[in-house]
Amino acid sequence: MMHKLRFLALVMIICSLFGLDSLYGQNRRTAAADLAFENYQFSTAVKLYRKAVGKVKDVSERNRIAFQQAECFRLMNDRRKAEPLYRRLVNAKYETVKPEILLYLADILLTSQKYDEAVVFYEQYITLKPEDHRGRVGLESCTVAKALTENPSRHEVTPLSTINSRDNDFSGVYSNSAFNEIVFSSDRKGTTGKLVDEWTNKGFSDLFMTKNDVTGKWAAPITADAGGVVNTDANEGQPFFNARFNTMYFTRCYSEKKKRNGCKVMVSKRAGTGWSEPTEVDLGGDSTSVIGHPTLTEDELTIVFSAEFPGGKGGKDLWTANRKRKTDKFSKPRNLGDIINTPGNELFPFLRGDTLLYFSSDGHPGLGGLDIFKTWMLKQGEDDGNANWKEPVNMSTPINSTFDDYSIYFNPEAMEEGLFTSNRPGGRGGDDLYSFVIQPLIFTLTGIVRDDRTIQPVQGVLVMMEGSDGKSFRSTTSEVGAYTFNKNQVLPNTSYKLTVSKDGYFTATGEETTIGLESSKDIVHDFRLIPVPQKPVVLPDILYDLGRWELKPQYQDSLQGLIQILEANPNIIIELAAHTDARDSEERNDVLSQKRAQSVVDYLIVRGIEPGRLSAKGYGERQPRVLLSDVVKDGFKFKTGARLSEAYIDSLPSKNLKEIAHQLNRRTEFSIIATNFVSQKINGQTAPTEVKIVKEVEKNEVPFTVKGKKKILNCTVNGINLEFAYEPKAPKAVISLKQALELLKAGAIGKDDFEGDGEAILAGGSIQNNSVFTISQLRIGRKVVYDVDVTVDQKIDGMILNNKVLSRFGAFLIDEKAAHIVFE
Repeated sequence: MMHKLRFLALVMIICSLFGLDSLYGQNRRTAAADLAFENYQFSTAVKLYRKAVGKVKDVSERNRIAFQQAECFRLMNDRRKAEPLYRRLVNAKYETVKPEILLYLADILLTSQKYDEAVVFYEQYITLKPEDHRGRVGLESCTVAKALTENPSRHEVTPLSTINSRDNDFSGVYSNSAFNEIVFSSDRKGTTGKLVDEWTNKGFSDLFMTKNDVTGKWAAPITADAGGVVNTDANEGQPFFNARFNTMYFTRCYSEKKKRNGCKVMVSKRAGTGWSEPTEVDLGGDSTSVIGHPTLTEDELTIVFSAEFPGGKGGKDLWTANRKRKTDKFSKPRNLGDIINTPGNELFPFLRGDTLLYFSSDGHPGLGGLDIFKTWMLKQGEDDGNANWKEPVNMSTPINSTFDDYSIYFNPEAMEEGLFTSNRPGGRGGDDLYSFVIQPLIFTLTGIVRDDRTIQPVQGVLVMMEGSDGKSFRSTTSEVGAYTFNKNQVLPNTSYKLTVSKDGYFTATGEETTIGLESSKDIVHDFRLIPVPQKPVVLPDILYDLGRWELKPQYQDSLQGLIQILEANPNIIIELAAHTDARDSEERNDVLSQKRAQSVVDYLIVRGIEPGRLSAKGYGERQPRVLLSDVVKDGFKFKTGARLSEAYIDSLPSKNLKEIAHQLNRRTEFSIIATNFVSQKINGQTAPTEVKIVKEVEKNEVPFTVKGKKKILNCTVNGINLEFAYEPKAPKAVISLKQALELLKAGAIGKDDFEGDGEAILAGGSIQNNSVFTISQLRIGRKVVYDVDVTVDQKIDGMILNNKVLSRFGAFLIDEKAAHIVFE
């Protein structure tokens, strides 16, 4: 009877350890292998399974053992050996017993960047286990991984080759205030424990230390435990130092044979050159609980750590606890919630600045394996101290890889510099230490400025760049129309306004910004400059009620383009011309056109345009429209060059076409008559300026005054208003040094406008006598001519134009009595 009771007790113990399904068909070797597996002794378990499988004939049990072997290799991070076992199980349809084989095989394919094949197995797993979050995350990761690979961060990653060994080196942190000393975990030769860790088949890990010498090289690592109290036969790892570097928190994982072992957070204080006897930080759980990876706020009153507690989200989660004083026990741990935690594993947290949390996870979409993520604390609860967090962000490549990347740590005195661990290819051993630093953001801004009409590059354009930081720079376009601002002028997190100007063109503006740009960029912003028109520009249709002049609200939009031009070019002066059709009397049409011109001027003034920039004239019916391009209306083509006179309109074949022609004659035009307007605003108020309204059509009459024997008239030279003396028999056009310098200072002329070597002519801050430059645009009254050569004469005052120059404006008469020159 006693024997039966003992046997029954043994059965209950085995069933409690492995479950009834694993008891079936086991021999002693499989039972020992299962026990090692349950105790996380995977390297031992896989050896026992290998020995046991040859003795097993039952197919289902052989498949179970193959699954356990695959799991051992997966949990030992040996994907190469795990993959063929999972594939064999898929071929055996073992997913009907363990659907997870589809998930784990897909995970391995994801990390191998075999995305298309991984998708197939993720989708099969989701069909069998739609409630499991991990399948959907894996499927999403196939897309995310491609995007992360194509959009790397600016981090520069370097393996610490002089520190890394052929074993596992991981979880490095700075350990002094000079940030030239690192403490890290390693299972290299020389550790305290002489036995082999049955999980990894490696030695037990200890804490080691290395220091950066005066040459910038890391010294050979030595034990970080001079007193022999921190490193033990167990695994020590994941150190964390407080802000003063006099207290070290770390993880200790025990490994007693034939026992399910746990991990604890330990704390030790500096004692001379060594450390005090470590004590356990009570964070709950029991001797089998896996608790570790501590990180604390600067005041050490809040801890974040990783653990597998009941009530978690699945796998290992991140938890937090608080205390009022550093000598107090921590409160009952709280789960950080499902924004951070997943059914997968969240490990290796690191608090940066108390509100920025970094951690590693295999449960968020990523590249595969453990990826490093970051999240921000949104707010701290007033009553319970709970925090809300933003959605975690993957750190992307090159910090993350398709392998395991974890245990990130930042140098608090650097902008973006620190350490992390990875088992990616290219290292010395299994897990290796890496340093990272973010590459500086470098921006340049370049572009080509072209003539909008000819599409040719424009030389000598002034490009002004004004930054939101208050700094401004200028660049002038080259002979190929190129401008550039270099990396010292275009800075990160700054917005820029570009203003592009040159005489003879409307000013253009543009905007660029480096705010939000996370990688260096050569910004390109090309411009098309619109030449200032030499002929009147017809505004979009502005229609009036018959015999009325009020500007209707629906036609105010027709003036928006003109307003934009005036606002972008605050130095130009325009003439507005209103025209009517030929119906009604000339007198009434004159008055009507005058009032319509006035209504446009009044609206522009209301919109903030200074009156001094506006000249309005009502031409009535006296200037029929001459079409500058074909106009097709009602199926009829009004051809380019057609002058819509009464005779032309009368010749049209239908009443409707005649009405259309009358509509085309009813128009409002603007012309630019000067480009050197100076604001008359005083203390932000516009000085009262009367807008001259000409009720009757003026001929192109230019008044003159007489000084001695000279007739003095007004003209515009490249947009600058000047006076000139008309001397019909003068041998050539000449200009005084004073006026030439004024034009030069105003930017109306430049070195390239002079015949010969412009730089030599302008050397010394003056202009050589008898030098010749070309006026690109000369306006007298309403007419303009181009390319007028004038000679600088230091002996004269003002400017003298002869009969040869005036004749280029066409035939003219001199009305001595009225003191006008009248151009036909």
